[in-house]
Amino acid sequence: MRRRATTISGLAGLRIAALAMAAVVTAGGLSGAARAAGCSDPANFGKWLQDFRAEARTQGISERTIAASLDGLRYDPSIVRKDRAQSVFSQSFLEFSNRMVSSYRMKHGTGYLKKYAGEFADLERKTGVPGAVIVGFWGLETDFGANIGNLPVMNSLATLAFDCRRPDLFREQLMFALKIAERGDLRPDQMVGAWAGELGQLQFQPKDYYQLGVDYNGNGRVDLLKEVPDVLASGANLIRHHGWRAGEPWLVEVRVPRSMPWAEAGLETHHDEAKWSGWGVTQRDGAPLRKTGLESSLLLPMGRNGPAFLAYPNFDVYLQWNQSLVYATTAAYFATRLAGAPPRFEGNGNVDALSFSEIKRLQQILQSRGYDVGGVDGMIGANTRSSVRDVQAKLGLPVDGYPTQDLLRRLSGN
Repeated sequence: MRRRATTISGLAGLRIAALAMAAVVTAGGLSGAARAAGCSDPANFGKWLQDFRAEARTQGISERTIAASLDGLRYDPSIVRKDRAQSVFSQSFLEFSNRMVSSYRMKHGTGYLKKYAGEFADLERKTGVPGAVIVGFWGLETDFGANIGNLPVMNSLATLAFDCRRPDLFREQLMFALKIAERGDLRPDQMVGAWAGELGQLQFQPKDYYQLGVDYNGNGRVDLLKEVPDVLASGANLIRHHGWRAGEPWLVEVRVPRSMPWAEAGLETHHDEAKWSGWGVTQRDGAPLRKTGLESSLLLPMGRNGPAFLAYPNFDVYLQWNQSLVYATTAAYFATRLAGAPPRFEGNGNVDALSFSEIKRLQQILQSRGYDVGGVDGMIGANTRSSVRDVQAKLGLPVDGYPTQDLLRRLSGN
């Protein structure tokens, strides 16, 4: 199942990574524990691990589990390099979705919806989460369990918990990994996963695994590595925990006119269908928008000339799963396809998307002009989009929040 058709190396593990982008800890804001450990010097890892052992004992972790989990751990600089070199989500939505929503994933995702139809029906009754939504995440995260990762989770988490960048986030995850072992769900040596320490076929963070994992098949333990019933039920439980609203849409493709008040687009703005219809937004086939009674946002992942969607309240769940807008939109789109929607429309015209290096250049220019772009990282996040909107308004351009070659040329003075 893994990557027979479309592959992005290193996608597994990016759920924690994307979530943690918003929680990067600078050297001036390190926790006392991180400062005391001297996290910038790998030679201090042994002392840090010794202190963590003591903390684990206060959390009720047995000596047997502590020894089985932590004995022999070593600081792994390759994990830190992976943490510093994230660029997969700098791809445009069209690039990313074309690669990830492949014919292979469509075929197998549809097959799994049929194979586990009984389980999905039961889970939707209990949680309100449709099977297509669960399968969408299942397919994107690990190709339906074929690529759960092969790195020792305890060692990866310990390395990241010691590292200066986000010690508190990963220290908590390491503690919950020990709790999983203590409860008897998995032995420490069975805990293999992605470089950021995620576990199982849906790449759960250890905290979510421990708190929200479901023993659906009733065998006395939660196994998200091999037991598909547990995987599906735990996925539904996590999605419900994030606030899924039963019976409501999450993402609906639409068509937008060539001209409209583009400043109304964006996830921070909400209108009912009547308002969007008044501005010329239609269903993708040109028919009037269906009236749901819900407010939605006009999502233009590649600006006014690219694909367009109405994002409903359930779309927030996707952003809680992964804060990358490109990933969230792709996962939500994949679920609509599995639920019967046709392939998406390319948009109203050519989109002159920026490359990774060009996005970084744009962010550097914006930052030099006093804008908070959320870091020069080559990814078009919420801060970068907000900054672009402000600049577009000042330059008299359509305010759709999407940076283009034309905008970069104007800001560069070319």
